[in-house]
Amino acid sequence: VSHNFLHIFSTEFATIHYQRNKMKFSVSALTFSVLAAISADAFSPSAFSGAPMAKVASSSSLKMSLEKYSDELKATAAQMVRPGFGLLACDESTGTVGARLESIGLENIEKNRQEWRQLLFTTPDLGKYISGAILFEETLYQSSTEGTPFVKLLNDNGIIPGIKVDSGLKALTGGGEGETWCSGLDGLYEKCARHYEQGARFAKWRTAVRIDVEKGLPTQLAVQEAAWGLARYARICQEAGLVPIVEPEILIDGVHDVATTAKVQEGLVTTVYKCLQENGVLLEGSLLKPSMTVSGVDCPNKPKPDEVAAMTVQTLQRCIPPAMPGVTFLSGGISEEDSSLYLNEINKIKRVGPWAL
Repeated sequence: VSHNFLHIFSTEFATIHYQRNKMKFSVSALTFSVLAAISADAFSPSAFSGAPMAKVASSSSLKMSLEKYSDELKATAAQMVRPGFGLLACDESTGTVGARLESIGLENIEKNRQEWRQLLFTTPDLGKYISGAILFEETLYQSSTEGTPFVKLLNDNGIIPGIKVDSGLKALTGGGEGETWCSGLDGLYEKCARHYEQGARFAKWRTAVRIDVEKGLPTQLAVQEAAWGLARYARICQEAGLVPIVEPEILIDGVHDVATTAKVQEGLVTTVYKCLQENGVLLEGSLLKPSMTVSGVDCPNKPKPDEVAAMTVQTLQRCIPPAMPGVTFLSGGISEEDSSLYLNEINKIKRVGPWAL
């Protein structure tokens, strides 16, 4: 509204100034134009962002405020997706890791969680295959049983420490049945700055969209909320020096076919990148963590691995700007074996997009 108002005002003011005899008409045109601009923008996706309308900055000024970390962000993102490496996701919540410990007769206490993570980080030659480790907040600030900070343990092996920063999914008021939104924006900058000081260099934020054709899911509200939340998170992370991993997951629950998944995913990822652009996110210093384009888990016609690969690459090529350096897929409930087969097929395809998969 601010940009439209300034542009219209300057144009109409010139008309009033040089055509005094037509002042009444020009003022009327100004009033109508401003009202039309307000009406149009009031119902645009950006209007629901919660950002103050009077302080809309230009794209160039937004980019300038990231100059402090821009080179580091680009270098970190590129290092994370270099060929032959993947990310270790060990950011299970206390409850989730507790269930794993208890399944082998161990109590869910900090000491046991510490030893479990230490076992992972001290795996011989781990740094030859893993470029980054996504940590739970507790782990980022822990040390090994010998007193070595886990951050140093990882860095010494060439592994970049990262941190999960979202506060989990909550029911989306006004959305469809079972739809959610991802919480955690309040106080996020301060948290990210503290995590950066501790040694984290990237972050992860997961939001999830559900498909149910009969119930009309996902709703546009759920898609917009997911995209805007990811964009705000990404911008805040970069302001604090952390590479944001943008994770718009499409849940595999349901009977939908792979074509339906592709259609929903195109809409979701495209909306995400629109919102990232509106927030001035440095794409070269960010990564995408999407689902593979698969059918619902209960779909009677399961696609073959090469079909999943073809649909995944096609979907991403239609959505992702070439400036974004790499995709690190989430498994999203797919088995380790199937995920590996799909990823292998994906990388056989000659694609237009320059980003790593």
